[in-house]
Amino acid sequence: MTGASSGIGLEIARIYAGKGRDLVLTARRTDRLDALKAELAAAHPSIRIATVTVDLERPEGAETLLAAVAAEGLAIGTLVNNAGFGLRGRFATMPYADQAAMVELNVTTLTRLCRLVLPDMLGRRSGGIVNVASTAAFQAIPFMGVYAATKAYVLSLSEALHEEARPHGVVVTALCPGPTATEFTKRADLEKSKMFEGAMDARAVAEEGIAGHEAGRAIVVTGARNRLGAIGAQLMPRQLVRRLAMKLQG
Repeated sequence: MTGASSGIGLEIARIYAGKGRDLVLTARRTDRLDALKAELAAAHPSIRIATVTVDLERPEGAETLLAAVAAEGLAIGTLVNNAGFGLRGRFATMPYADQAAMVELNVTTLTRLCRLVLPDMLGRRSGGIVNVASTAAFQAIPFMGVYAATKAYVLSLSEALHEEARPHGVVVTALCPGPTATEFTKRADLEKSKMFEGAMDARAVAEEGIAGHEAGRAIVVTGARNRLGAIGAQLMPRQLVRRLAMKLQG
């Protein structure tokens, strides 16, 4: 599981631990991973927990992670691609390096991990992938154009892989949370945004996401309000949707 040290990823780890699943947890912050491992090991002493500190923004990150998993003698039953971040600002003035890092983590690393683990799952005819997208995937968002575009990619890829993998007993799910109370809001400079009024709890998002994945669903949009918003974004004229999204950035 990537991005396991906080937010939705942390709650997914807790849910899977409660189900008795062995875990490989990865993030950039060793102290957070160690604390989570200690918490889960104390609550669920029968499960095996491995932690891997790796920066998945680096091109070699995916291979480094999977090499560490192999060294532990583990096979990946469910891949949770949760690592990702967003930034808010004008496209023309936001540092390109920051935008490129978003694409590298949200798109390239996610794609690489899917490609590396899926063949084995198909061969076993079991397993699954949960790719954390966003309700941002359903529309363009001015001042968050790159982020929304990366999540549109994640949604589209996940839907395609769902259909390719389904006949082989493998489930690929795009988890699309709306605004959620996590550290994401601080990094993305969204703490005062109208978009994050009434944000969902990370635990509720994780529970809906895992339940939907286990039910074999291709797309899970969490929360009734967010589901209505996603439907509206697809039905309303795109010009209206993007202008509404721009107003909500305030």
